[in-house]
Amino acid sequence: MILDYLGNAERYFGAHPAFLAAFAFLRRADLASLPEGKIELDGDKLFALVQRPEGRGRAGARLEAHRQYTDLQFVIAGHEEYGWRARADAPVVTEPYVEAKDVEFFGGVPAVWLPAPPRSFAIFFPEDLHAPLAGCGPLHKVVLKLRV
Repeated sequence: MILDYLGNAERYFGAHPAFLAAFAFLRRADLASLPEGKIELDGDKLFALVQRPEGRGRAGARLEAHRQYTDLQFVIAGHEEYGWRARADAPVVTEPYVEAKDVEFFGGVPAVWLPAPPRSFAIFFPEDLHAPLAGCGPLHKVVLKLRV
C-alpha cells in the first residue's frame, strides 16, 4: 500500500508497467470535469472509474481485496479516508471472491486508518485489504484499475 501526493508520482513509475500512463491520466487538465463512469485507457489492462460517491464513515467502510487488479485511487475533492490491513492478516471472508467483479469482502476492522486529502492517491496491491469511502461527505475521485 502506498499513500502519497500526485506531485511525487514519479517515485512509483517502476512499480508497475502502467503507472506512467495512469499518472499521466491523473494529470489531465480536464480531470475534474470528466463525467462519472468508466474510461478505457488500455482495454482491460488499464481503465479509470470516475466517481462522486458519499463517504460512508469508518463504520460503513468494508474491507475488500482484488486479485486481478491493483487499485490506484486519486482524490479530486473531498476528504477520503482508507482503512488498510495486510491480506496475510485477513479476517474471515464475508463475501467470497467474484471473478467478474474482481472483489471479495472481509469482516473485521482495518489495522490502520489513513486520511487522504485532495490531490493524494493511494495504491492498493492485491496483497492489501482496503476499506475505501471511510471519509464523510461528498467525494470526487478516480479509481484506476491496473491489471496485475
